[in-house]
Amino acid sequence: MSAAHEARQWPDEVSVDNARTTLLQLLARAGVPPGDARQLIGLVEAGALALAHAELDGAGRTVPGDKGEEYRAGWLDGAEALLEELGAVAERTLAGVAGPEGDHGGTGAHPRARRMEVERTKVALTPLYLSFTAASELDPEVTEEVLVAVLGTMSPRQRAGYAGRLTEFATLHRGRLEQLFAAFGPDSTTVVHGRYSLLHSVTSLAVLERLLASPRALREQWDAAELPPAWLDGLTTAWAAPA
Repeated sequence: MSAAHEARQWPDEVSVDNARTTLLQLLARAGVPPGDARQLIGLVEAGALALAHAELDGAGRTVPGDKGEEYRAGWLDGAEALLEELGAVAERTLAGVAGPEGDHGGTGAHPRARRMEVERTKVALTPLYLSFTAASELDPEVTEEVLVAVLGTMSPRQRAGYAGRLTEFATLHRGRLEQLFAAFGPDSTTVVHGRYSLLHSVTSLAVLERLLASPRALREQWDAAELPPAWLDGLTTAWAAPA
């Protein structure tokens, strides 16, 4: 082992498990169910590995020293093998909490969204929504019902990466969304109750994203949840209106 490795004060396996157990106990005291807490911690662990993989994969690999072409080729092959194994560890960690890659299933195969999945979606939506308009929240129970319907169109694996997908959607369609909220959102003359009600809620961004990505599945989940058809029709009409 090199002197650099000996000098590192990294947490060992016991210390990491201690931190995980402590966090689980603290979340339990806050009322978070054990299954939700484990999923959340698992997503953070898988995400840390995935981000490390992305960083290393994007970095230029410089072979240390000048020991000839044979050494260089072997070093690069070894680095590639280690990177692949890191990716495999990240995949196994994520699969343990969100299912294997490609396991999307049909709409009927998707389990009902768990509390933590709904909370994660609200955390992702709130700053995005406030970047377009002022806060004007609908009934919290309505927000929960709408997000459960939205998440019902996705597998747990897809839900795990939904925050990133929402950010991409908001960035890609920023101009159109700004016009939409200006015309029908909280800062407009449109009243909160009516066919454009959802534009007064953070859930509007998620519903619009699903309208573009998976309209049939969204309609099925919407009807199953017995949500007002006018809300979905209003967003559909507003989005399709000329800019």
